[in-house]
Amino acid sequence: MSDPALGLLMLGLIVVVIMLGFPTAFTLMGLGMFFGFFAYYRAGESWADNHIFDLMVQRTYGAMTNDVLISIPLFVLMGYVMERGALVDKMFYSIQLAFRRVPASLAVATLIVCTFWGIASGLVGAVVVLMGVIAFNPMLKAGYDVKLASGVITAGGTLGILIPPSVMIIVYAAVAGQSVVKLYAAAMFPGFFLAFLYLVYIIGWALINPKIAPKLPESETRVPVRPWIADLQQAYSHKMLPALLTAAVAPSRAMALTMDGARVTYATILKNLGFALVPLVLALTTLWAAWWYVVIHPQPDAPAPAAITERVQSGATVAPEEEKLEELGAAQSGSAKESEPEVLQQMGNADLQNSPTNAPVDAGPPPEFYTYFAFTAAIIALMLFYYYWTMGAAEFEVLRLLTSSVMPLGILTAIVLAVILLGITTATESAAVGAAGAFLLAFQARTLDWKRTKEAVFLTAKTTSMVCWLFVGSALFSAVFAILGGQALLESWVLSLNLTPVQFMILSQAIIFILGWPLEWTEIIVIFVPIFLPMLKHFGIDPILWGVLVFVNLQAAFLSPPVAMSAFYLKGVAPSHVTLNQIFSGMMPYMLIVIICMVLMYIWPGLTLWLPNYLYGN
Repeated sequence: MSDPALGLLMLGLIVVVIMLGFPTAFTLMGLGMFFGFFAYYRAGESWADNHIFDLMVQRTYGAMTNDVLISIPLFVLMGYVMERGALVDKMFYSIQLAFRRVPASLAVATLIVCTFWGIASGLVGAVVVLMGVIAFNPMLKAGYDVKLASGVITAGGTLGILIPPSVMIIVYAAVAGQSVVKLYAAAMFPGFFLAFLYLVYIIGWALINPKIAPKLPESETRVPVRPWIADLQQAYSHKMLPALLTAAVAPSRAMALTMDGARVTYATILKNLGFALVPLVLALTTLWAAWWYVVIHPQPDAPAPAAITERVQSGATVAPEEEKLEELGAAQSGSAKESEPEVLQQMGNADLQNSPTNAPVDAGPPPEFYTYFAFTAAIIALMLFYYYWTMGAAEFEVLRLLTSSVMPLGILTAIVLAVILLGITTATESAAVGAAGAFLLAFQARTLDWKRTKEAVFLTAKTTSMVCWLFVGSALFSAVFAILGGQALLESWVLSLNLTPVQFMILSQAIIFILGWPLEWTEIIVIFVPIFLPMLKHFGIDPILWGVLVFVNLQAAFLSPPVAMSAFYLKGVAPSHVTLNQIFSGMMPYMLIVIICMVLMYIWPGLTLWLPNYLYGN
């Protein structure tokens, strides 16, 4: 048997052996060592001198020294601390009250919590199990269709591996040699867009067929209003913001009220006024941050007065430093680039091959920005005015619950993402910030004891070890596969088909979609994605765009039988009368939505590439 045939046999065996249930990492290493021994075998050479052992050591050391992988244990620790801290109960209750008037309100609240909690934890199994315990039974008791209830939990729980910060994105960055920061920026909009498509499907189905999601009784949608808040309305105004503002200025009547048997203090009035002003503060902060980043941040620093005087007196025109650097490089760019051979990036090399161009943000705001900004500010002002004009006691209590349950986790997630995308910290440093913030939130909620902390650390070590060994095995497997000529054989076969870029995109994504049925995302990224990566340059496909399409595609790996891990996670906590087939049938429409999302992403690549191009250039 020829070496390329051995490579194809090796590729087929890995799929069969993994489907039989053998551990992926050690299966990759075992097959890599076995076939590598024959690839490096030389007649008369001692078996101990075979170069496969040297390759194994090199690949293991390469995985151990990979800087991109350092952030994985910290992000995983952040997720497990969130899970063990049990911070999701209050969040689900408050979001359910906020959307109590929306069709299929329990399903909508479940999807929002799954999305939000998945971003914070990044753990599919933990999110599906938690929401299965918290939301599945209430939906069934409310008369919701089993397919709707199971589908929204299983599909919503997978969004955590797509929306940053995501471990899957870090793994792809290490395999493809791409920038983690660019991939995070590229996956941001598609992740939320896919969640939006899920939301449209749920509400649309409930509007077309109200029987699948009956309205909740009044007793379950009534917002509990504290007695002293009702008395405050009677004393000042039925609109809560004027009432609290007046109470802060003239507190005598408010301080005469009682709360839990004690007098209302002035600090209590100010605290509740702070809750009422949260939407206003968030809106102003968002607008100010956008104005600062787009208008103020790109402005160059003013030169020192002494330097200006010296330049004017001398009458010399000195080229900027950037222009000098470009001139120095331009003299050798033509011949040097022609003489240098094209080298494929090795696994774990996060350096980009081409130096990036200036990002559009560095050029300052376009003229139409001011019009858009003014229009957006006007719309937000009208929405705030309407909200505060109609905010009664029930709306205020919902706002207070949302602020106390959602805002701490939302601020932590926003900080973790902002410091990465704005270049303030590396992905590893932001992961450390996220892990520290998760501990602070859990301690503040008083839900994390020493036992749960040990469990979180143990699970983090277990998951990290699995990922590291998986990288060692995949690196060895890929190297032996290439040495045997399997990679070259597949490339020559694909190129001989004379496919257009669209046809190659469809072929590669279809193969990954089919592989998602028997395999999990880890096996697909570390084994099969490296096969397609060298071909992207030939077809002129951006590896960032292709990678994000793979991320969205791999959502189907959790939603497609027979593996469909989300279904088995939910089945483990579902009532006994809910069958696995019902859960599978509930997931099927979401697989179609994933395909629709991929088609829209390819038709409209700006959905994926606009943010990284704006922040970092091409």
